[in-house]
Formats: sequence, structure tokens, C-alpha cells
Amino acid sequence: MPPPVPEQLSRTIETLYRSESGRVLATLVRLLGDLDLAEEAMHEAFAAALESWPQTGIPDRPRPWLISTARFKAIDTLRRRARFHASQDELARYLEAQGCSAERSNEEDSLEDDRLRLIFTCCHPSLAPEAHVALTLREVCGLTTEEIAKAFLITPRTMAQRIVRAKAKIRETPIPYEVPTPQELPQRLGAVLQVIYLVFNEGYSAAAGAEVMRAELTGEAIRLGRLLSELRPEPEVMGLLSVMLLHESRHAARTSPTGELILLENQDRSLWNREQIAEGVALLEKALESRRFGPYTLQAAIAAVHAEAESVALTDWRQIVALYDRLARIQPSPVVQLNRAVAIAMRDGPEAGLAQIDAVLEHGELANYYLAHSARADMCRRLGRTSEARSSYEKALALTQQEPERQFLQERIRQLK
Repeated sequence: MPPPVPEQLSRTIETLYRSESGRVLATLVRLLGDLDLAEEAMHEAFAAALESWPQTGIPDRPRPWLISTARFKAIDTLRRRARFHASQDELARYLEAQGCSAERSNEEDSLEDDRLRLIFTCCHPSLAPEAHVALTLREVCGLTTEEIAKAFLITPRTMAQRIVRAKAKIRETPIPYEVPTPQELPQRLGAVLQVIYLVFNEGYSAAAGAEVMRAELTGEAIRLGRLLSELRPEPEVMGLLSVMLLHESRHAARTSPTGELILLENQDRSLWNREQIAEGVALLEKALESRRFGPYTLQAAIAAVHAEAESVALTDWRQIVALYDRLARIQPSPVVQLNRAVAIAMRDGPEAGLAQIDAVLEHGELANYYLAHSARADMCRRLGRTSEARSSYEKALALTQQEPERQFLQERIRQLK
């Protein structure tokens, strides 16, 4: 039996997995040409790290070590399969001859970026549209099936089936691992933008865990947004990068030094990152010059109104409601309607906001969305309807798995008592 892995090293490897597994997997898919084999080999490489690093120490460059180890694990797998399929032996010999250059693993060229190519593969038009984001979040960004299911407001079992079907389709078609040609790119862009947006959302407000944010995901989404902006500087690409930067600019103000959640209205705006705000606003202005306002550009415009206001009281809520009205016309969704309802409450008062939120909840699509119940509770609290507020806060509490959110809701309930 191998010796136990020291707790600190185990945590380091777990952190490394969350931050690097997407890059490692994407490079392995390029090297191996097989998503399932690459995923299996990557997990074996991390298992090998748990066995060997307690003796050898963490390598100076862990990612190339993991890629090289995974490649050899894949060759071993192919050798075992070669007993039954001669073609597997040929592939194993090819991989041995090919080598695995660490320098190539660290390429940063936008057009050659492994993760960007894997995203376009996962968003191939041959796949069902609902599978694009799910598969990319799972394979490129390393989110768990449960986390993705929460982002989609569906059950983990349904999400798991969706991912399995998509992977089978990639294998059986087969779908090439490449960035599309300039002629193909426009029709492929929408799904990729949605992927990056949902990666950012999961990082900005984690579905579960001890932290409000997962900085590795917001950072990765912004990095991918920059890559895509270099590849295709379309208005909506700039709009997406803008909205991510504007939201990310609030990072330092969103939690207290001890980790408690701080709402937008109570944040110390001097902590907001002015460089990110300036970059986000500049990108927004470029996107607006096109006069083709897509959903990401409109969301960036809403975030810019917040970013440029000195306080909640001085925020132009009329403009925000008008922007949400336009967003609801081009991208109707219950979450957009919920956000619009909160803006209406800030413009017209909590009674008007509560009526809008109740109308959204009546449709039933947000029945398991904790933010909808939390927003309703806040309206009732502000109106002095304590019993209703407590009931809605308790519903929200039962639906969230993020610890700072839970603590915030529990404190609200205590204050009502």
C-alpha cells in the first residue's frame, strides 16, 4: 500500500486539477485525437502525481509533467488494446515517435490555442445545441455534472445523459478537432459565446462550495474571451468581454475579509478595479458603434451604468430598466425578467418589484432558483411583510449550496426574528 499523501500536497494537487485540467485535457485531445482516451489518461496522470510527488516533490512545471505522463498512460492503454485491435498498436507507435514537446504545450497563439480548438469542437453544429455548453463546461473547464446542471436549472442525471450522448456523437461522426475556417466561423460563434458566458457565471457566483467566486473560472473565461476577440473582433464578442470585465471589476468588494457576502448596494466602490472598468467601457463603446445591439452588449451596457455610478442612490435606474426592456425583447428569459423586476423595484419601489417577481415565479421556471426567492424575500422585508419574507428566505436557503450565500440568508432570517 502506498504511503498516505500529505494533506497539504493533496490540496495542492486538487487546486492544480481545478486550474489546469482543462488545459491538460485540451492538449491531450490534440495529441491523442480521442476525447475519451484523453480524459482517461488525464485522470491517470493526476493519480500518478498523487503517488509520485510525495517522494519527488512537485515539478517546477507541473502541466508539461502531467501531459507527458498522461501521454505515456495513453500509450500503455493502446498497447493493451492492441491485443485485440492491430490499429491501436499502430497508433501507439505513432504517439511514441511523435514525442510531446513541453514548448508546444505552452503555445499561446490564439489560433493554435488548444482550449479554444476544443471549445469549437464541443460546439460543432453536428451536436445538439443544448449539448454545446454542457460538454464544453465539462471537458474544457472541468466543472462537475452537478455544477453544470445547476447552471442549466435541470437535474444532474439529465445533464449526465446529455454529456454522454454528445461525446458519443463526437466519437462516431467523427467531429474534427479544429478552429473553423473564416467562412464557417460566424455561424459557430453564438454557441461559443454562450459557453464562455456560462463559464464566467459559474466562476462569478459558484453553484456550491465555501467561496462566492471561483477565480480560476472567471479568469479562464476572460482569457478565452480575449482569445476569441483577437480571432473574431465582432461587436458581440467585444460585448461579452466587456460585461465579464465590468462584473469582475467588483471582485475585491463582493466579500468581507472573513468571507461574508456583500451586496452591490453595500459594496465599497473604491475597491472596484478601475482598470478593468475602463477596459470594459472602451470595449462597450466599440461594440455600440456597430448599432447592432446583441444580448451581451446590452448586458455590458447595464453593467457599465452600475460601474460608473458613485452609489446605488445615484444609479440611473430608469436607464437600466430601459436596457432590460430591450434585452427582454431580443433574449426573453425568466432570469432576465427577474433582473428587470429588481431594477423596477429600485426605480418604482418594492411593491412594484414584488408584483413583477410574483409574475415571474407564477410561470414556474424559476421555482428552484434560489435568487428568485431571495429577491422576493427582500421585497417583502422592505415592505414589512415579515412572515412572507421569512418564508421566501427559507425557500432560498433550502435551494443554495454556496456557503457564503447560506450564511447571508441565515443572517437575514435571524434579523427578521
